[in-house]
Amino acid sequence: MRINTILTPLMVEELYFAGRISVVIDVLRATSTIVTAIKNGAKEIVPVGSLDFSKIASASSFGGRTMRGGEKNSKKIEGFDLGNSPLEYTSNVVSGKSIVFFTTNGSKAIVKTKYGSGSFICSFLNVSKVAEHIAALGKDIDVICSGRNGDFSLEDTVCAGMLIDEVQKLNSDVTLSDASKVAHDLYRKYGDDLTGLFAISEHGSVLKSEGFSADLEYCAQKNVTDVVPVFESTTIKMFDPAHHLTNN
Repeated sequence: MRINTILTPLMVEELYFAGRISVVIDVLRATSTIVTAIKNGAKEIVPVGSLDFSKIASASSFGGRTMRGGEKNSKKIEGFDLGNSPLEYTSNVVSGKSIVFFTTNGSKAIVKTKYGSGSFICSFLNVSKVAEHIAALGKDIDVICSGRNGDFSLEDTVCAGMLIDEVQKLNSDVTLSDASKVAHDLYRKYGDDLTGLFAISEHGSVLKSEGFSADLEYCAQKNVTDVVPVFESTTIKMFDPAHHLTNN
């Protein structure tokens, strides 16, 4: 199997993902929040690529079972039920709910893979379990780092490197693209101290200055859940090997 790392979503077009299996990473904070929401019982997450679409999608909600969550430039969007802090997505808030989800970087990256065969949602919170599923599939994988406003993101790339490291431990027949080799090297340099990593990363510094230090501490946890969400077609749900990615 070959693992390719895409350092920002701007590097590829939507049709690139046709028929491909992907992993999407947005450590701060979209994929950390999605993992948390699914772990806490959310029925599904519906990622959208624009605010206009989020308003249309949520307009059909009924019975209080659909919520809107996300952010623009780190801030909760006016009129939304939730922001993009994983700490907001507690079981008493999200259990049984469908959540239309828009963020500046992460939801756009996820939606970009809509023509693919399925996209795993990965963060430091669940990286080892994602690696297990990837290693078991044994197929070529694209790892998409959501980045920040189209630019390279250090923390997303380090998470990609950790994922690669975990897959290599489970599957000896792995080849890496040049970008994956860089991600792996960055993980070996920064992966032992994620709190320190967030302190030096641009996005981490911005979130700290805006009062999200608790989110940074939360997102710096490694492998605290076995939950693996997967995006297929239009929605993100808990990965079920019996039903997801069955055509690959």
